[in-house]
Amino acid sequence: MPTARIVRWLLASLVAVAALAGCAGLDEQQRRWIFQPSDRTWGGGAAAAAGLQEVWIGFDSRETGRPARLHGLWLPGPAADAPVLLYLHGARWDVRGSAYRMRRMQELGFAVLGIDYRGFGQSTAELPSEAMAYEDARAAWDWLARRQPQARRFVFGHSLGGAIAVQLASQVDDLAGLMVEGGFTSIADVVRSFKWGWLPVAPLITQRFEAAQTIRRARAPVLVVHGSDDRLIPPELGRALFDQAPEPKRFVLVDGGTHHNTNGLAQAQYRAAISDLFGL
Repeated sequence: MPTARIVRWLLASLVAVAALAGCAGLDEQQRRWIFQPSDRTWGGGAAAAAGLQEVWIGFDSRETGRPARLHGLWLPGPAADAPVLLYLHGARWDVRGSAYRMRRMQELGFAVLGIDYRGFGQSTAELPSEAMAYEDARAAWDWLARRQPQARRFVFGHSLGGAIAVQLASQVDDLAGLMVEGGFTSIADVVRSFKWGWLPVAPLITQRFEAAQTIRRARAPVLVVHGSDDRLIPPELGRALFDQAPEPKRFVLVDGGTHHNTNGLAQAQYRAAISDLFGL
């Protein structure tokens, strides 16, 4: 047997043994790896979040059977009748790390609520999971509906938050539009895009985030934005996610955009797409 095949067989065997050693432990490690929950932000996040209004959203969690509390940042719209946007961030940093993106969306005409899932920032300190994040997003959406019952309401998700936004868009009937930036089709597909993606780990993934399947049930127009130079989530995954979305929809590929700067580069493209697709 060639050396490369031996190495691959050994690695595959180790993965299988690790799975058999304890499914609960495997699930916990996946949740830590995928979410990377933190109460910290990147260097400029705190300054960008200065002046934003803090909000708190409490609810009883069906997933855990315990009360939960989400911390959020609220940015009023430029006009009293502004549409409202729920902003769902990705992994690693808390909601302050997304303050620049929130401010850019305000510049495009939205009032913006950004939230931290449980396990992030000042929200309830629990290890997040896919199901819990979906529940957190729905709690924030319901809070917005009570606060702004007459406003057109949109949801925006960046990276991992895109998959959470897609799930929300498949559940609610009062959604005016879905926006996904730097999104993907599923966690399994993201893993396959890595150098070691040939390892047979897909059946072991518990936090699946099957966004491509879910987006087919989206109940509003869909805008998918991706950077051409995104090295974390390949633009091909963003395009594949878009291909599964129902009409009406729009795909925007931002030339030179990475996983982190696409939003800043794409303001003019966002403005045109939002006007054309959502009539704003």
